[in-house]
Amino acid sequence: MNRHKGVDWARVQAKLEASPDKLWSLSEMERTGGEPDVVGFDRKTGEFLFYDCSAETPKGRRSVCYDRAALDARKENKPKDSAVDMAHAMGVELLTEEEYRALQKLGEFDTKTSSWVQTPSRIRELGGALFCDRRYDTVFLYHNGADSYYAARGFRAVLRV
Repeated sequence: MNRHKGVDWARVQAKLEASPDKLWSLSEMERTGGEPDVVGFDRKTGEFLFYDCSAETPKGRRSVCYDRAALDARKENKPKDSAVDMAHAMGVELLTEEEYRALQKLGEFDTKTSSWVQTPSRIRELGGALFCDRRYDTVFLYHNGADSYYAARGFRAVLRV
């Protein structure tokens, strides 16, 4: 309940019912193991924010590289998909570093896994991508080649409704 202080559930329901595509995206977040939950409200846009609140990065979104360019660049052992492509297909966005850190204030997430986060274009143009996790009671931001993928790395998403 600590994530729901002041949430007007009638407004959340009305917004979801008015946007079947958002309801479908929420279902995709759930289907892939994200355990989506309302974590905030953006006063500028008037949107409710749903984040993946599963303890570890969603199981159905792991073992993916960062984006299509990284996937295409791999010569061997290509992963099944990329985080950016999967998010786009689901109608959601990867969390930003700021959003990831906000999520970590709500609980302890990714203590055994890690999650790709939106990467600035300058870093991406140089072949890198960013990911975060929580270890030693601290949230860390790291870098890796965008074409890398690991069984314990996936992505968390935000859905704006």
